[in-house]
Amino acid sequence: MKERPIIFSSDMVKAILDGRKTQTRRILSTLNKQWKGKQPLEILPMKTPNEWVGLMQRDPNRGIVFKCRLGVPRDRLWVRESFYTESGDVWYKADGQTAPMPIKWRPSIFMPRWASRILLEITEVRVERLQSITEEDAEAEGLNPAEYDNPNAYADLPCTNQFIALWGSLNAKRGYGWTENPFVWVISFRKLG
Repeated sequence: MKERPIIFSSDMVKAILDGRKTQTRRILSTLNKQWKGKQPLEILPMKTPNEWVGLMQRDPNRGIVFKCRLGVPRDRLWVRESFYTESGDVWYKADGQTAPMPIKWRPSIFMPRWASRILLEITEVRVERLQSITEEDAEAEGLNPAEYDNPNAYADLPCTNQFIALWGSLNAKRGYGWTENPFVWVISFRKLG
């Protein structure tokens, strides 16, 4: 069992704390860069739970193995989120708390392990095309039209449409928008503690 960091926005941290978010999608960048614009590719699981092979038209001589950098089932992820710390006290932006003085939130990338309050256990890892997401998967991503408090989301649309809007805001500028339909890691998890 290994422990690795993972970054979530404040909205997604709230969804994890509320028990609504149990899944995340991350770009399988190596695969998307190597096979972009080439002939169709099929992704198949291998014998180990963390290895997948990309096969061009089922030709085993042209396959490449991919491993999820975030881990395998039973590995753990500690959540990095926007925070502020002073004299050993930690405030979390996702809580909407006010600190005793005006503060400048530190970006999640700088959160040290000791300041993390959320530990997740990976329960499943799979590969799929982004547009394969189902309404149930979008809900597992933490999106809920009745509860999702984001002014950029479309509260009257199903969770899948909210996911499309959220995904685009995070990944379209990087070339991995919804219309590109990139390969993604789908990582399911449960919150520990």
